[in-house]
Amino acid sequence: MSVFTRFDFENDVVENQRTKVSSGIFSGGSGTLATFYTASALGDVSGSYYAVYNKVTSDSTSEIQFDIGYANHGGSGSAGNTTKLTSGGRQTAGMYRQFRNVLLSPNTEKFTFTSAPSASNDFYFISFNRARMREKIDPGNWELRIGGMANSDALRLIDDSDATTNSSVAKGTTYFNIVTGSISSGVASYKLDGTAKQYYGRFYPYLGVYYLDASKLDLNSGATQKGVSIATAGSTNADDANSLKLFNKLNTTGGYFQARREEDIKSTHYFCRVKNSRYNFSQNPTYYTGSGELTNPTFTTDPRTYITTVGLYNANSELLAVAKLSKPFLKTPAREAVIKVRLDF
Repeated sequence: MSVFTRFDFENDVVENQRTKVSSGIFSGGSGTLATFYTASALGDVSGSYYAVYNKVTSDSTSEIQFDIGYANHGGSGSAGNTTKLTSGGRQTAGMYRQFRNVLLSPNTEKFTFTSAPSASNDFYFISFNRARMREKIDPGNWELRIGGMANSDALRLIDDSDATTNSSVAKGTTYFNIVTGSISSGVASYKLDGTAKQYYGRFYPYLGVYYLDASKLDLNSGATQKGVSIATAGSTNADDANSLKLFNKLNTTGGYFQARREEDIKSTHYFCRVKNSRYNFSQNPTYYTGSGELTNPTFTTDPRTYITTVGLYNANSELLAVAKLSKPFLKTPAREAVIKVRLDF
């Protein structure tokens, strides 16, 4: 009775097959998030950033979807000392330096925006962790709506990835402009102010980071350059809860986030060939009586088994992987099968 079949690696194994996979970035593979929750208490970092959840945090199944926050070059909007040389440095300044070190080239002190080339002292950010975004957030396939008084007042933002020819930048620092617009059936539609796009920040797909121009969000919803009246405050030594203001704008009428992630999956395919003369008997105890006879006497001349599981073993007979069939496959001397097992990495 056959227990193992050795693979012919030349004919039965195909390695290094690459597939590009896109899926919703939010919990459960969902591509949209329309309700936003955060913890009621976040300790002393509450003025710098908030973790945004898909459910109330008292729900054991709630998960962090992304972080939002506010960064200020001089530390305004947060409490602490005004100098970097003493302890208790302001949290918004720490956020600014952290993103500067990751996103900007060496010796660049401040962020700039396409719509305002002069250096900017502050910005809001949205950041996804690596486990959720995987390889990258899919450019041209996300839309963020920051709520207004009604759905029609929501500020709708996308990126301009389908309108740029700059593909020579290293992956880690690749960015696209965040502009007004919407996504419908995967097609971007830009909302124009006259003949010019409205720019609101930059999006780094491989780093999972969005940074938004605070001065643009401060504009009211009726302005030519539309904002959401976020009312960014810059106290010299107080927590102005600017991050909470961004959260409240997300978690209001019209708030909505649609996004997908993308990754390259490397796969190995194993073709498990079941010849007609193999695996027609079972080692399952129910296949035999207590005296060792076949439970069904007809199995002597007409053996039958059902294949439900395929195990992959190494040379030491150690089980490495298990594949389950969607339904049992009837195996008899008159039937053969080829079962393809795919391992993704």
